[in-house]
Amino acid sequence: MNIFLVLLGIVVAYLLGTVSSAYILVKMLKGEDIRECGSGNTGATNAARVLGKLPGLLVLGFDILKGVIAVVFIANFIDQRVEIFLPIIKTLLGLAVVCGHVFNVFLQFKGGKGVATSAGVLLCLSPVAVLMGMLVFLLVVGITQYVSLGSIVCSILIPFFMLGLKAPYAYVILASILCVIIVAKHKANINRLLTGRERKVFVKK
Repeated sequence: MNIFLVLLGIVVAYLLGTVSSAYILVKMLKGEDIRECGSGNTGATNAARVLGKLPGLLVLGFDILKGVIAVVFIANFIDQRVEIFLPIIKTLLGLAVVCGHVFNVFLQFKGGKGVATSAGVLLCLSPVAVLMGMLVFLLVVGITQYVSLGSIVCSILIPFFMLGLKAPYAYVILASILCVIIVAKHKANINRLLTGRERKVFVKK
């Protein structure tokens, strides 16, 4: 029963991650598929390029909220009913919700790059480390105007911040896995950064 409930929680967290506010908003407001607009990504940055800053911020907030719901509400519901170390539960649910966002089964396994949802997850697990990462993100984006570069640098540093703050090892491992996913999803961005073709923040195509 315990394992079944944990598996059910993982499935629910994954399905929560697949709820793409960027896809829904672009479809409702422009009648278009966001995967065919801008960068083709279903995250907040592309939503801002396609719809404007305010809708982009709404998408950002919702994507963060998905991570929070998974590791706070779903995790606490399971924790009250099973005898499994809570950090393990939160780690599994956090990974599930990010995978749902990034590898969306309802969008042919295409999705966002996982930055905002990962931030929501990790903000609940190690808020100080994430706030430190956000400062780095803002600094990098402020200097370079490249959201992708800020996201990459932030995702790489957060596991080290968590280690320094002595977060549970399960959380550090989760942050490291999410870092790998985020950097891998930014492969095209990295190529454009290296060749000087990357789009700057809020610059439409």
